[in-house]
Amino acid sequence: MLELSILGFLYDTPLHGYELRKRITALTGHVRPVAESTLYPAIKRLEKAGLLARETQPGSTAAPRHVLTLTEAGRTELRHRLAEPARGDITDENRWFTLLAFLRHLPDPSAQAAVLRRRLAFLEEPASFFYAGDRPLRAEELDDPFRQGVLTIARATSEAELRWLRATLGSLDRSV
Repeated sequence: MLELSILGFLYDTPLHGYELRKRITALTGHVRPVAESTLYPAIKRLEKAGLLARETQPGSTAAPRHVLTLTEAGRTELRHRLAEPARGDITDENRWFTLLAFLRHLPDPSAQAAVLRRRLAFLEEPASFFYAGDRPLRAEELDDPFRQGVLTIARATSEAELRWLRATLGSLDRSV
């Protein structure tokens, strides 16, 4: 998801590494803080693959800044990753939010809708964090108030997301 974030933020505008790190941290930092030791090797990999270009510009004070720009190959790669996300990108909430943050860069509304339909199908599957055998348990079936809290919060979040998904899919379907 780090590479997706890099590509996604650079899709809009060239950025230097520090600004890119701040934006990625704002998006995912509470869950997965971005260390320089992680970010800069990822930037180098993307640059080596021809997805990013680096230009050295004079700094505002003394040190030069390395400004990163997305290449056309990088734009194509981002659109590909958005159009065909892995199952984990759909099912893992943090990865899903990163994908969702950049889905607008996928220009075709029907392709955007296809990704949203995959998330909708996942959320409509019966699931729980706690089970009795193979049967998912509901909050009302638990005596533990903390586990009830987990399930109550998860249900409210899922219901809100389901409403948003259905409304957005309706809007996308009307635009096609």
